[in-house]
Amino acid sequence: MNGNGTRATLALEDGVVMEGRSFGATGETTGEVVFNTALCGYQEVLTDPSYAGQIVTMTYPHIGNYGVNRDDVESARPQVAGFVVREASTRASSWRAAGELHRYLEEAGVVGISEIDTRALTRHLRTYGAKRGIVSTRSGDRDALVAKARSSRSMVGLDLAREVTCPEAYHFDAPPVPKPYRVVAYDFGMKQNILRMLTAAGCDVTVVPATTSGDQTLALKPDGVFLSNGPGDPEPCDYAVAASRKIMHSGIPLFGICLGHQILGLACGGKTFKLKFGHRGANHPVKNLRTGQVEVTSQNHGFSVDPALFERPEFVLTHTNLNDGTVEGFRHRDLPVISVQYHPEASPGPHDSHYLFGDFVRLMEAGRKS
Repeated sequence: MNGNGTRATLALEDGVVMEGRSFGATGETTGEVVFNTALCGYQEVLTDPSYAGQIVTMTYPHIGNYGVNRDDVESARPQVAGFVVREASTRASSWRAAGELHRYLEEAGVVGISEIDTRALTRHLRTYGAKRGIVSTRSGDRDALVAKARSSRSMVGLDLAREVTCPEAYHFDAPPVPKPYRVVAYDFGMKQNILRMLTAAGCDVTVVPATTSGDQTLALKPDGVFLSNGPGDPEPCDYAVAASRKIMHSGIPLFGICLGHQILGLACGGKTFKLKFGHRGANHPVKNLRTGQVEVTSQNHGFSVDPALFERPEFVLTHTNLNDGTVEGFRHRDLPVISVQYHPEASPGPHDSHYLFGDFVRLMEAGRKS
């Protein structure tokens, strides 16, 4: 049995309409329709704040078979605007399961659709790019739904970090470690596993809202500053760009990932651009240009740093995407600044890039000695 039996409709801004069956909550939702190629980890995907404002299509055909639990979450609740799957399993088969996926989505108010040809949808998005869309269980009027999709907000120019950041600063509780490194972590939509990885590396983490100024952060006297992942377009986040530039030139070690990486690129004087359909999944090959090794990475982003930044000698390209050649990492030649586009905490995903947290710690250790 799939969904709740109610018919549902997915419509894209370019006129493509697909009919399926309601899965999760009933109602209507709009967002940018994207796809994720991970084979598992749907609960981590659903609760990743980087997916705010997006209707996520899972390319793996069978979703929900191992249910949901209290541990595999990256935030307090599902963050996606909507969810699209080929086949929704309403029976959970796992010793870890604490519930079923369709009920989890229903309780969270997430509108989903199943029995969609996700292969055809993914091929369309790859060919023509990510599209604004709508999922509705209320109406089957194709023209009206396409019009609503076209009138929904565009991801370009959209500052979503303000919408998902924490309301106030807080200390992340973790088991104490001897002489921990004091880290201030900017929450642009941060996943919980990042905090777990930082503390496991020996960091005492204070999380601050996205709009925290550089002066406010430096007043906390951190050993290092972390810029998190998050949703939306980096260019409207001028407050974060200014704070990052201030911190960078203070000489405090700085580590950015995902949206934080893009913000750091802007702080360095670079530009960003929107990718055609983005990188979302747990199997993206990235080459480490220092070691020559290829890392299989977890990714979730729709924007990229313009490689023209590396025409300037002070910035060094460190990682590239082997699928399309886009920028996946850089460092500053003289300042303690490192940055990657992908998710080294890998939740879900492979663990090839866990070493980056160690690199960040070594920068802070060198800063202490100096």
